[in-house]
Order: sequence, then structure tokens, then C-alpha cells
Amino acid sequence: MNQLIENIKSDETDSNETHKQHKLRIYLFALLAATVAAAAVGGWSYWEHVGSRYVSTDNAYTAAEVAQMTAEVAGLIAEIRVIDSQKVKRDDILVVIDDTDARLAMKQAEAQLEGARAQLAAAKSNQKRAKIDLKRRQSLMGSGSVSADELTRVKSGAHDANASVDAAHAAVALAQAGLDKAKVDFSRTVIRSPVDGVIARRLVQLGQRVMPSTPLLSVVPVQEMYVNANFKEVQLEGVHPGQKVELVSDLYGSKVVYHGVIYGFNGGTGAAFSLIPAQNATGNWIKVVQRLPVRISLDPAELQAHPLRVGLSMTATIDLRSKS
Repeated sequence: MNQLIENIKSDETDSNETHKQHKLRIYLFALLAATVAAAAVGGWSYWEHVGSRYVSTDNAYTAAEVAQMTAEVAGLIAEIRVIDSQKVKRDDILVVIDDTDARLAMKQAEAQLEGARAQLAAAKSNQKRAKIDLKRRQSLMGSGSVSADELTRVKSGAHDANASVDAAHAAVALAQAGLDKAKVDFSRTVIRSPVDGVIARRLVQLGQRVMPSTPLLSVVPVQEMYVNANFKEVQLEGVHPGQKVELVSDLYGSKVVYHGVIYGFNGGTGAAFSLIPAQNATGNWIKVVQRLPVRISLDPAELQAHPLRVGLSMTATIDLRSKS
């Protein structure tokens, strides 16, 4: 009898455990279904409000139209007034080349111009006398006092005098051009900054002899910095010039956000302009998603508040719904 009672209690316990396990399975299934539904709704909402509205890349770098300063005349470097990282203003003197040769060339050109002007004055005087002589001979021609041969000779002399004046004018113009060139060469011994910016890559040294086209230094206009963002081609379907861009630099972190505008697209991908472009028409071909540089202009006020330098890493996020 006792054994029967124990068997009944055991069956009841097993039944209760089975029921509890069944309820637990139902609860877990419902929880899983709710989680999947919430994830689906959240994913759809994210795509609707974020994923379909923004495209982003961290393959972006700052750049600027760097002014490459080179020597335009030959000579010895007499002065260097700047160093790397120094800030300069437009028309500040950067480098001075010894002007001894240029000064002598300018004086020589001035002397040549004076000589040419003197020759022109003499030619004009001869021309004037030749015209007077020709006019006198022509007036005497009717009286028979002047022969035809003599008149011809006088006319030839007048023609030669006119030609001499023309040649003298040309000589003066040539000498003036030589003087202008000498003055320009003299002014080029003082090299000034063409823009506001920061000195970079100073290669020139004091006492160095330079020739025309010798690289001296660079001036980086940091106030005119822009960003080249390399987006995948599959991201550019809805991208066009004028759209707004938010950018974050690794230099300042997420606490500083720059606001830019798309200026335009590069003329080709990086692979197309590489030293050895890919030859996709030959051999085995594997499709590789290409990146196209997108130029983004930055807000000058934000650049002034938080200056950047060339080559810094940026993260760019384009708002596809923004309008130009």
C-alpha cells in the first residue's frame, strides 16, 4: 500500500515537472520571438532614419593647395627668414638671394637703353636733315638746277634715314625689354609668400647656390584646408555636390565636429591614376570595389578655431537628404 502511494506521488511530481518545462519552453519561445521582432523593427527603423540617410567613411584625409616655392634666378642664398612650422602672412619675405649679379645686370641694361636712345636721337636728326634736303632738291627740280640722278640719290638717302630711325626704335624697344627683364630678375632675388600659411619642408640652406627651379620650401594655407574622402562606388548613388557633411578628426576626437559641403568628385579612382594601373582586360579578373575621392570644403571659422594640417585622418558622414 505504501509503495502504491509513493508511485502515485512520483507520477504527480513527474507530471508537474513536465508541465513546468512545457510552460518554460513556451515562455522562452515567446521571448525569442519578441526579441527577433524587436530587432527587425529596430533594424528597419535604423535603416529608415539612419542607414538610408547617411553614408560614412573613415578613409578620408585633409589636404590643401600647397604653394611650392622655387628659385627663379641663380645665386647664393643670402638670408633665410623662416623655419619649418612658422606662420607667415602674404608678402612676408621668406628667402633672399644675393643680388650682386642681378644689380650689375640691371645697370648694364640701363646703359644699353641709354645708348639705344642716343642712337635713336641721332637717327631722327639724320632723318630730319634728309627730309629738308629732299624737299629743297624737289623745289629746284623745275628750274633744272638739280638733275634726276641727284634727286634719286637724295631720295635714297632719305629712305635710308627713315630705315635707320625704324632700326633705332627697334633697338630702343629691345633695350627697354632687357631692362624690364633685369628689373624682374632683381625683384626675384627676394622671395615672398604668395599666401597666408605655415612653412613646411624647408629644403634651402644659408649659403647654398641655387639655380632656377630649385625647390626651396612650401607654404601650406591651413586656413583653406579641405578633405578628400574616399567613398566606395556603391555608396555614391545618392551623393551630389552641395550636400552637407559632418567630419571628425582623429586629432581632436569626437568632441570637435566640422561641418563641410561636397565641392565635387575627382576625375577618376585612385587605381586609375596609380603608377601602374590595373589591366582588367587581361588574365584572371576579380572584381574589387573601387573608391572615388570626394572633395569636401570646410568651414573657415571652424578651421580657425581648430586648425588642421595636411594628411590628418578624418571620418566623413554625408547627409543624403540634405539639399544644395
